[in-house]
Amino acid sequence: MPASTLLFLSLARSALLRGANVGSQFLLLGCLLCSFFGNTLRGADLATADSALPISLHPANPHYFIYRGRPTVLITSGEHYGAVLNLDFNYQKYLQTLSADGLNMTRVFSGAYVEPAGAFNITSNVLAPRFDRFLCPWKRSEDPGYAMGGNKFDLNSFNPSYFKRLKDFLRQAQQHGIVVEYTFFCPMYEDSQWKLSPQNAANNVNNVGNTGRTNIYTLDRNAGLLRIQEELVRKVVAELNEFPNLLFEICNEPYFGGVTLEWQRHIAAVITEAEKALPHRHLITQNIANGKARIQDPDPAVSVFNFHYASPPETVGLNYALNRVIGDNETGFKGTNDTHYRMEGWEFILAGGALYNNLDYSFVAGFEDGTFLYPAKQPGGGNPVFRQQLRHLKQFIERFDFVLMKPEQDVIQGGLPEKGHARVLAESGRQYAIYLFGGPKAELQLKVPAGDYMVEWLNPITGKITQRPPVSHPGGMLALASPDYSPDIALSIRRDGAGKGAPAK
Repeated sequence: MPASTLLFLSLARSALLRGANVGSQFLLLGCLLCSFFGNTLRGADLATADSALPISLHPANPHYFIYRGRPTVLITSGEHYGAVLNLDFNYQKYLQTLSADGLNMTRVFSGAYVEPAGAFNITSNVLAPRFDRFLCPWKRSEDPGYAMGGNKFDLNSFNPSYFKRLKDFLRQAQQHGIVVEYTFFCPMYEDSQWKLSPQNAANNVNNVGNTGRTNIYTLDRNAGLLRIQEELVRKVVAELNEFPNLLFEICNEPYFGGVTLEWQRHIAAVITEAEKALPHRHLITQNIANGKARIQDPDPAVSVFNFHYASPPETVGLNYALNRVIGDNETGFKGTNDTHYRMEGWEFILAGGALYNNLDYSFVAGFEDGTFLYPAKQPGGGNPVFRQQLRHLKQFIERFDFVLMKPEQDVIQGGLPEKGHARVLAESGRQYAIYLFGGPKAELQLKVPAGDYMVEWLNPITGKITQRPPVSHPGGMLALASPDYSPDIALSIRRDGAGKGAPAK
């Protein structure tokens, strides 16, 4: 049976298990029949797949996504998660900017959590709206007394204005090819955040949430909030089911603030149960740790495991055997310079990750084109030049049939500079993506089978490609000398016909 047939069988099975609609199932069956008559593919472009299907794990390689019928990695540099809840933020301009920069993801918080001005030393924090410009899922009551100004919230009544704005945000993101990760909850790191949350009994009229901030995301000490949280999840899931460009994240950084694993699994189960009667199923993401951790007992409802500040990307290798997407979903605290965050993204994707989300502080209200000049004290970076560097990464990986590749560090047998490091994705004998950092020059010795290969070096800062003459390799070690570089460079080695040629636009 040809590889394309196996791929389509896997895709059809995945769609059936997801509960795809009947039309989608017939479309997939048609694709399968076509493959029997010579319309073969190599697991790269499933152009005839139903573009209305939600972003999913790729059936041929679940370390990656499939979206709009194409293998997908999510690479972005996005705002600080307040695009919907902050009424001063012009998300239309923001989404247009991400699209123009060639990026394809953003992350948004629900409004169950909001920050005070000055939190975490962030200037012009999008998650800290002005007191009268905070929009959240619940209606305001008739009773004054909300800590940030205005009336308290009625947690038994949802706010139509919020869902109108949220759905328009998803709709416009979809038009720009941008996937949205919707984060339901976030721990209260300090009392200053708990003081502002609608879940705090002082801020609602429902006599719930009269407890400490470390109890609210538990199953047994939540002071009546569990029902409110469940109802919010069900409401959001129902309202957003139509959108294919959507991931559901349970909770941001649940390893702080008393969030229990049992509560996280319960919320994942609520999401799953709420979608059973709906047309579409969306991937659930779970934030595991800062840095790295080995996942011991993965929740079967979760398809994407996210980490923050995952540099070096050891967590990819630690969890690669789980056969799910591994993401680096927040960056920061390494200064404001581009270099670290560019290298973090390149290294993570070339280690086998499929999601890289830089936290970009140049997007604020009034500067939704990402040109805000933040002070040096800001806890992270981001700017138009940096976003172009991420664009180079996205275009580089999209030139490969990356669903056929896997981490293969032993391809490099020698020749790295004294303080040099490398990451390698490979499909042996066909295509190799290599990222080097720590120059100034490499004399690589590569374990590559005999064959004729095209060789290109790419400058991750400028995107400039330096082509070398085709290499006719007789076998044994392939010796390749890099151009001079500082501090990093990328290498593409492909047999004739491998990959996709020109980068995707």
